Amino acid sequence: MPDKRLAPYGSWASPITPETLLKGTVQMRNQMIRWDGADLYWSELRPFEGGRIVICRRGSDGAIADVTPPGFNARSRVHEYGGGHYAVNDGTVYFTNYADQRLYRQDPGGAPRPITPDGDIRHADMAIDTRRGRVVAVREDHTHGGEAINTLVSVDAEGQREAITVAIGNDFYSSPKLSHDGARIAWQTWNHPNMPWDSSEIWIGELDADGNVTSKRKIAGGPNESALAPEWSPLGELYFISDESDWWNLYRSRGDHDEPVCRRSAEFAAPQWVFGQRWYAFNGEDEIVCLFADNSGFKLGRLDLNSGRLDQVDLFYTTLANVQVSGGKAAMYASSATLSERVLVVDLASGGEQVVRTANSARIESGYFSVPKPIEFPTEGGKTAHAFFYAPRNMEFEAPVGEKPPLIVHVHGGPTGSAGPNYPFEFQYWTSRGLAFVDVNYGGSAGYGRAYRQRLKGQWGVVDVDDCINAARFLADKGLVDPDRISITGGSAGGFTVLLSLTKRDFYDAGASHFGIGNLELFDDSTHKFESRYDDWCIGPYPERRDLYHDRSAINFADNLNCPVVLFQGLEDKIVPPSQAETFVEVCKEKKLPYAYLAFEGEQHGWRKDSTIKRTLEGELYFLSRIFGFEAAGDIEPLQIENFEGSVGERI
Repeated sequence: MPDKRLAPYGSWASPITPETLLKGTVQMRNQMIRWDGADLYWSELRPFEGGRIVICRRGSDGAIADVTPPGFNARSRVHEYGGGHYAVNDGTVYFTNYADQRLYRQDPGGAPRPITPDGDIRHADMAIDTRRGRVVAVREDHTHGGEAINTLVSVDAEGQREAITVAIGNDFYSSPKLSHDGARIAWQTWNHPNMPWDSSEIWIGELDADGNVTSKRKIAGGPNESALAPEWSPLGELYFISDESDWWNLYRSRGDHDEPVCRRSAEFAAPQWVFGQRWYAFNGEDEIVCLFADNSGFKLGRLDLNSGRLDQVDLFYTTLANVQVSGGKAAMYASSATLSERVLVVDLASGGEQVVRTANSARIESGYFSVPKPIEFPTEGGKTAHAFFYAPRNMEFEAPVGEKPPLIVHVHGGPTGSAGPNYPFEFQYWTSRGLAFVDVNYGGSAGYGRAYRQRLKGQWGVVDVDDCINAARFLADKGLVDPDRISITGGSAGGFTVLLSLTKRDFYDAGASHFGIGNLELFDDSTHKFESRYDDWCIGPYPERRDLYHDRSAINFADNLNCPVVLFQGLEDKIVPPSQAETFVEVCKEKKLPYAYLAFEGEQHGWRKDSTIKRTLEGELYFLSRIFGFEAAGDIEPLQIENFEGSVGERI
């Protein structure tokens, strides 16, 4: 290897470009894996097809093919975040089509045909009732005006008979699971103002010959317990996950009581932002194959149901999702800091691994990758918070002696989401150019138990802001980053923290908000049903605590902004409408504050198009290069920064 070239941080040339990131790349986050006998199905979002979600199949003969034909997009809008968009049995696939949200049936070799009526009635999270020729699904009805009505329904698999209502009366339903004999059904439910990770319940219903519920009873959950993920064992026992011990652990229902299957200070689940996730599956009568997380990421485990012993399966991956088992083989999505997300199959008998599909086939030398380091740092109230730190790394470059790298503080969404040591190719976009990056798991983040999540109760806009600043201070005090070149970036709830941090605290030197919430009162009035009462928990009831909503809305303090901000917004976003960003832009104009604003036609909450992903990445890099005074390598389209007369090398 020749000597490294000397160049300032931020200016390093990198082979990790948007083109490398996007060419032929698919997104597997929040997608689904399912077995159908020996056939394996999975879904993938394709930015190069305008963000279309496609169901794929690998047959028992090893042949791989698309199931979803062109013109169909297997994506649900229930809860707006979707998920749970297909189910399969004996080669017949049932899926929700994005354009009309109807359920479609696609028989082997045939074209999709709708089995639910037209109209704004959405479906997700299907379970196939083979005994009755029906499909049980979550239904979200928007045809009555006002707030949508959520129910569990049983739809005729041929689209001929009327739908049967399985469960009604609560605000939300999820995870319908039929017992193997078809005589019982289990589901999860919760009500406003709760989110499923705060308070939810598991219920069982007895079914008659037609599929009507004749009686029902609650199995688990309550006001201070999140119960989720019901599954029937081969022996007919109901298993589920609960956080009554502070951690999401596995339980089973026996008689009139529940018993833990494996007590452990680890998370066997994560917040249910989307439908259709699977955290464990049965491998015969005596074993569960499960995912569990600690501070270093998710792991694969084998849990003996007789002894309660949990054995870890050693894999070269730190992020695992959506595990399913069939025929002694476990399939899941897997990734690590240096291995892109992939569909992985593990032979549980031999330990052999097979990669079926990779999200990104680009081959990049490991010398360009920054391996994240988990860090713990002190924060307000004498508490400890968590993050993953990515140092600058590029095997071709080094910085001048004494120079410290600019730092990007990344705020995940949710806000009850989490950062993890996965394969965030876009993070490496920054670190391979010589910028440091910290992905913060502020108080309220998942992965550290219920008590850690509860830190955010009533404190959104306080705890998250404090913890992100303290993460940056910790790294600056360690001499790892430049204390005078610190930017904060995030999307959705992360964008809220960005905007509030820039207007309520005098700490950062720049910021980037991706579809962030700038006005909590507008958000409370305009957001969708799933999150419409989430701010009651995060902040306080509205309008009773309007004072808090005002105090934590960045738009009300825009005149305090003393550093540049760039805003990126999808024009079809129903979760955080464009009015949020546009209102902030108007204040920036009025106050003559430096800003840049890019709005994207056809984009919703989160980027799905390759052109948008490229533009936002390069736009943010160009923005920081102007503000932090480095010359970004490569041919990057300039970004107009309003009310900013500086030039490269000049700081506000």
